[in-house]
Amino acid sequence: MFDLKDRRILVVGGSSGIGLGVAHAARALGAAVTIASRDEEKIAAAVAAIGGGARGFALDTRDEAAVAERLAAETWDDVVVSAAATRAAAVRELPLADAYASMNSKFWGAYRIARAARIRDGGSLTFVTGYLAVRPKKGAAIQGAINAALEALARGLALEFAPVRVNAVSPGFVDTPLWGAKSPAEHAALVERIAAGLPAGIAGRPEHVALQIVAGIANPYLTGSVTYVDGGGTIA
Repeated sequence: MFDLKDRRILVVGGSSGIGLGVAHAARALGAAVTIASRDEEKIAAAVAAIGGGARGFALDTRDEAAVAERLAAETWDDVVVSAAATRAAAVRELPLADAYASMNSKFWGAYRIARAARIRDGGSLTFVTGYLAVRPKKGAAIQGAINAALEALARGLALEFAPVRVNAVSPGFVDTPLWGAKSPAEHAALVERIAAGLPAGIAGRPEHVALQIVAGIANPYLTGSVTYVDGGGTIA
């Protein structure tokens, strides 16, 4: 049984989606949870929903000085990085500025967190990546490249940061607010179609990915690993 009692866990990107799922799961297992994201209103709402003394603070992972200053103030048992703002389009259609911004947010943002975070020996650092690293999709080459870079970074840091453990969790489709622009009927049809095409027969939800992340946090023998939580999407 997982037990994260009294572990101090920071979830960067913890105000929504997968990050919020991780925060809920970690708190349910006894952890002292802190979330960070850019939107203070979302932070306040998430902290209230998580309960149990959860805390939150505003942080823009694109701001090197702010990341270094804020993360120097505390030591954590575990850090999870799920914050990202990326755009997908065909390489010849995506403006270079948007490609740079996507890399800056997801890859360099995680790199800055890894560089600045103070994590105790035996603790862990987890990156949320994505299965496009190994299952390319037309029109999303930049996202696949970013995810692959993050997974390579996780493996390298597992050696460099030891005895801190470093892993990546790679989701497939996850039903989060990122998909909320469609009408309810369109959204339901999308989820049904994706579920029908997966060996697991269901579409992913934040709690599915969160379960794997907290398992990795709790497992002292796991480091340098990339775990796919995709309903079988990489083999479908």
